[in-house]
Amino acid sequence: MKKLKKILTAAQIRDADLFTIAIEPIASIDLMERAAEAFVDEASKIIQQKDRVFIISGIGNNGGDGLAIARLLKEKNFRIEVCLIQLHDKLSTDCQQNLLKLNEIIYVKHISELPVLTNYDILIDALFGSGLNRPADGLAAEVIEKINASNALIISVDVPSGMYCDTVTPSKNMVKSDYCITFQRPKLSFFLPEHVPYIKSYITVDIGIDEDFIQETNGMYYLLDDTIAKSVHIRAKQSHKGTYGHALIMAGSYGKMGAAILSTKACLCSGVGLITSYIPSCGYEILQISIPEAMCITDQDAIQLTQLPNIDTYNAVGIGPGVGTNSQTQQVVAALLQNSTDKKFVLDADAINILATDKSLLKLLPFECILTPHPKEFERLVGGWQDSAERLQKQRDFALQYKCILILKDAHTSICSSKGEIYFNTSGNPGMATGGSGDVLTGIITGLLAQQYSPLEAALIGVYFHGKAGDTAAKVKGQHALCASDIIEYLCIENF
Repeated sequence: MKKLKKILTAAQIRDADLFTIAIEPIASIDLMERAAEAFVDEASKIIQQKDRVFIISGIGNNGGDGLAIARLLKEKNFRIEVCLIQLHDKLSTDCQQNLLKLNEIIYVKHISELPVLTNYDILIDALFGSGLNRPADGLAAEVIEKINASNALIISVDVPSGMYCDTVTPSKNMVKSDYCITFQRPKLSFFLPEHVPYIKSYITVDIGIDEDFIQETNGMYYLLDDTIAKSVHIRAKQSHKGTYGHALIMAGSYGKMGAAILSTKACLCSGVGLITSYIPSCGYEILQISIPEAMCITDQDAIQLTQLPNIDTYNAVGIGPGVGTNSQTQQVVAALLQNSTDKKFVLDADAINILATDKSLLKLLPFECILTPHPKEFERLVGGWQDSAERLQKQRDFALQYKCILILKDAHTSICSSKGEIYFNTSGNPGMATGGSGDVLTGIITGLLAQQYSPLEAALIGVYFHGKAGDTAAKVKGQHALCASDIIEYLCIENF
């Protein structure tokens, strides 16, 4: 599998900067200039010449970035004013050097000295950077409050000021950024649900930090982006349906046959060679009419799944969408796990709820089976948490304990490998928050497993292209009108 980009901690970012400074070699002030130039190149696509722009700089290196950005934007004839928030009198060395290069600057030691921010079209936030390790308070908190109340477009430098880089910020004193132009890598905190109101969009710019050093850094967080497309198999000209595997989808119950339809259709569209659905007999005509390409076998019961079919001929099995949690279906899930030693599995929805009901079944989970809970289903498995940082730890602990792959569905879906590595997805949109979207994901991943992708590859490719299909669908239909069937319609698992 193509190696994905690592997400660094604040300490690792500092180490990567120092390594780059030493190895090129380059002076730290020149690296700051390079970062400012990269920021300005991107910000110039957002800012118009007529806009009144106000830059709010702090006294550390993020403030130094802001001062350098002010100078570079002035050289491009943008309408720029800049202030220095003097939280104390000691500036970082590079911030001080950039201050000396500016002719006009407003010094703010008290909130009354800050200009009226509602007078500006755009605010550039360079108060604090990635090294912040305590909540913003005092003058800094007052400035952040004024920024958020300004109604201006807010562009943050590297990190929205007040936001921690590595974990949940224990305060709401954070800049609500419209755009964050971040250096080299997005930060872990960008993907945490508590921070969603504070970062509408981020743009990553390359500032020349040594990539080999970054990728060799000991880390557990990765970025799931279009790099994963390079891991998609190219279909051989000399191939046939048997080449691409046979998947079994076990889904549906009376009133929930739509889940079986969606997961089966998505599995088919993932590129699988053959697909069989095992459903209650009430859904036979529904499935055969809806998906003529699929084969169908039925349980003897009309309402629910009550027996385990012979699974010997299948390369992968997906179970859970719409099956319910009645006692007979619980026995089916238990029997499936007891007969699963050499099978690849995806467990979703009610299959996970059944595991939560009878946790003794967890010890039967096969190596690197894939679980795809949403947060409430995950909570039933592991109990509650105080914040998303604790939730991430519970996700890692679960995956390590049971040697499984756990996909926690969210705005930025996180995929934890059996080794404890966590990948944050960058595709998808709020329009996908609709019934059946998870059933589609189950079908896609099951189909990929049947095609002999490794479980981790299937999980990563499935999650990314599921979101990518949702993004394409949203461009056509808008987010409000998007439904799960649209995700299948716009699914395209190909090399870019």
